[in-house]
Amino acid sequence: MSSSVQPKRTRKTPEARRAEIVAASAAVALDEGLECITVRRIADELGVRPGLISHYFPVAEDLVAEAFGVAASAELDDLIPADPAGDQALALLDRFLSLTAGDRYDGMSRLWLNARHLSRYRPTLRDRVVHQMAQWRDRLTRLIEAGVSVGAFRAASPGVAAMQILVVMDGLGSDVNTDRGPVPPEISAMPALTAERVLELPAGTLAAGRSDAGATAAGTTD
Repeated sequence: MSSSVQPKRTRKTPEARRAEIVAASAAVALDEGLECITVRRIADELGVRPGLISHYFPVAEDLVAEAFGVAASAELDDLIPADPAGDQALALLDRFLSLTAGDRYDGMSRLWLNARHLSRYRPTLRDRVVHQMAQWRDRLTRLIEAGVSVGAFRAASPGVAAMQILVVMDGLGSDVNTDRGPVPPEISAMPALTAERVLELPAGTLAAGRSDAGATAAGTTD
């Protein structure tokens, strides 16, 4: 005899529901672009009514900005720890540069390009882009400061050194939307070579700057 009792549905807390909406939006942003984040699209992704999405995000632009911020912050947390230890600074910098030179980072590069373009017309997104840029700059600066504190790096201004490295990374990231085939290693290694120069490291110190950079990036998972 089959039971007619239906399993009790667990009601999600407002915090959990909001996080679910933002996570779904961030996934859409990474796969298809921020323009594809609409109330109806996210509702379809989650199998809910559009009104539920609007309840948490009455202004769709707020959801777009939040999705970008969550995606960018998650990637940053994976790339650089918030409180790096000085004795690990060199290895952490090499890991950061190797990962950002690999294919796995292409989606994030496209998202940054997408966000910067749209932010010209969307003030809420522009504020979030500025905030995330500051977060990335500050996180890399703290990593360099940690290395300087133990003598692993030399930099009169860790903040300026961080900006120099990030500017080169941004320049390379602008190419991800063009299908030009493999990037020559001499080009993909430019952020690491810049880091060696501004941090006064001997040439070849960073694996990300050597000819095996692609293999290093592909093989680094932790």
